[in-house]
Amino acid sequence: MDSLSAANTQFSLNLFKKISETNTRANVFYSPLSISSALAMVSLGAKGNTQDQILKVLCLNKEEDYHSSFNKLMSGLNKPGDSCTLSLANRLYGEKSFQFIDKFISDSQKYYQAGLESVDFKTNAEAERVNINNWVEKQTQGKIIDLLPKGIVDDQTSLVLINAIYLKAVWAEKFPPQCHGAEEQQFRLNKNETKPVKMMNQKTNLPLTFISKVKCQIVELPYVGKNLSMLIILPKDIKDDTTGLQKLEKTLTYEKLMDWTKPEKMSQVRVDLSLPKFRLEETYDVKSLLKSLGMVDAFEFGTANFSGMSTNSDLMLSDVIHKSFIDVDEDGTEAAAATATVATRRGSAPRHRYIVKTEVFNADHPFLFFIRHNPTNSIVCFGRFCSP
Repeated sequence: MDSLSAANTQFSLNLFKKISETNTRANVFYSPLSISSALAMVSLGAKGNTQDQILKVLCLNKEEDYHSSFNKLMSGLNKPGDSCTLSLANRLYGEKSFQFIDKFISDSQKYYQAGLESVDFKTNAEAERVNINNWVEKQTQGKIIDLLPKGIVDDQTSLVLINAIYLKAVWAEKFPPQCHGAEEQQFRLNKNETKPVKMMNQKTNLPLTFISKVKCQIVELPYVGKNLSMLIILPKDIKDDTTGLQKLEKTLTYEKLMDWTKPEKMSQVRVDLSLPKFRLEETYDVKSLLKSLGMVDAFEFGTANFSGMSTNSDLMLSDVIHKSFIDVDEDGTEAAAATATVATRRGSAPRHRYIVKTEVFNADHPFLFFIRHNPTNSIVCFGRFCSP
């Protein structure tokens, strides 16, 4: 489990840096766990160089039983009775006339609880697209709508693999009721520009640390039950000509993130906390991101090797789409994400130290944040908030 957690965290950061290459000032939000789960399912049917590239991008070791680790992780996340709702769901939609290898179908069910639904892409692609989108919408409590856009599924589609994740969590320490009518304050986009935002404020005891090398504060906001936390990484001030995050993002690595956020590095202090209410909805063409990270063969006709999925040699991936949603308010957080992988045939902890003092944590300028499942140390969602 530890190696899977490390792999998912490294993949999350690699993906974030690729997303950020195109726009250093844009809001970012995605679920690395949703994307990696979907791709790990794909790897069940991949062989040769195609599989090697998938595993390399996911930072997984071929020699380890990572499918069993994913299965344990999903069981840990989907625990009934938790005070927070966190659920992952997987599903396969296969063209009814297409021959899939039995082991691929059984392993998808065994490790990822992904049942195969037989559908008619050949003559009824649009209706099946709507059917898939309806399932995703239901799994994400109506937050992810129209995951598959029109035209992405056609009569050449053989298989659609779906992962959906939904989270609803209440802060362990809710913001006071007066925050519901909070006045707008100015959020500093950069050194020169501001934008109004509803800011939530409270004074409470929270784990907090200061990383002097990058001049950043990190605060942990636990949710009820403390199995989940949101961690926010905030530069002390805007020191560059963009968002103030450039130095932090450039130096951020897996090792540093793990070191900075381990419990023994955080001190329990009285925090005067100011955090904006925010809602983000993002859509990513993950195919282009994966190709730039080195997963190329899976998308190339004649090169893709999914012989563990089907005896049909012309099977390839055509698209990987990811949609995400997060809403952060006084009561807590609601988040959802879904990843669709479309295959086509072409041509056919230790206790926190407690220190009695008050620290100011004023998130009135851009910050990074992630939601962590504490028992498994897994990053469920990762984001950057730059602009209301």
